[in-house]
Amino acid sequence: MTSTMLPPAFADLERFAVDWCLPTEAERYARRLASPMQELIDFYDACFPRVEDALSYCDKFSLEELPEDAIHLLHLVYSLVMVAMAVEIFQQPKPVDSADAELARVSAPWP
Repeated sequence: MTSTMLPPAFADLERFAVDWCLPTEAERYARRLASPMQELIDFYDACFPRVEDALSYCDKFSLEELPEDAIHLLHLVYSLVMVAMAVEIFQQPKPVDSADAELARVSAPWP
């Protein structure tokens, strides 16, 4: 039996779910930094065309009533935002000319 994380309409993105449905910005940033550029490009190329559909799906629910699969989908979108900077601007996982840039938050919005 295979467990899925995303809504059925997003089955084509399921292969990215385990690695990229991360609940915190720090986890998403660490994953981006640890990923080879080709992996970031593959993720971006698959997810970017579906971002509007994903947001429309999530908008069907209030934030307080998001089902678990929609929360995972939203986390995937958040990861796409994090990866987009690396793909579109830096062309590498790490920010350019940033020395040892870190991302540290003391709190974050939910979900």
